Amino acid sequence: MTSRADATGARPPQRARRRAPAGAAVLREDVTEAIRAAVFEELAAVGYARMSIEGIARRAGVGKTAVYRRWRSKLHLVLDLVSAVAVQGLPAPDTGSLETDLRLLYEVTSRALRHPVAGQIIPDLQAEAARNPEIAEAMQKALREGQQSVVSGIVRAAAARGEIGADVDENLALDIVSGPLYWRAVVVRGPKLPKGYLPGLARATTAALKAL
Repeated sequence: MTSRADATGARPPQRARRRAPAGAAVLREDVTEAIRAAVFEELAAVGYARMSIEGIARRAGVGKTAVYRRWRSKLHLVLDLVSAVAVQGLPAPDTGSLETDLRLLYEVTSRALRHPVAGQIIPDLQAEAARNPEIAEAMQKALREGQQSVVSGIVRAAAARGEIGADVDENLALDIVSGPLYWRAVVVRGPKLPKGYLPGLARATTAALKAL
């Protein structure tokens, strides 16, 4: 249909058709999730230095273009995934007891850290963080901030119940609570925790927080 001229003889402007952004239809969530899973597998298998977009695409069963549509480099891909871990966080225990809260937190954290993939990825990324400030910042966010929010909640609840002092140093509390398991995961790297380790750690940590 042709447009009609107005009184001045000029034709009104044609309304532009709206088009979907190029590539939007192919950014399927199932493909994105397959790529994310492939990144973790590739990091565990070959490490960050040897990881490649080609290897990730092959594991995900997609072409390289599908990866590059979402992330422009392997660095940005890894930074995105590490940052996403921080957003997910940990469940905050609320049992009404400091020791029981700590024990539940340790059980969840220990399972995550002892997962074979996590056991290989975390030390590798920490080594890369020493050479790459962007990875260092992302690791700081993922490994500290996620724990910090949960530990702060546990400490504040315990203080409100009168189990520990109201003026406890939350940064020091975070170090006391989180340090042992990360030491085990990153430095000792033993396949299994000693029997009774987590209940004993929860008791010892409770005593340490009460002494602050």
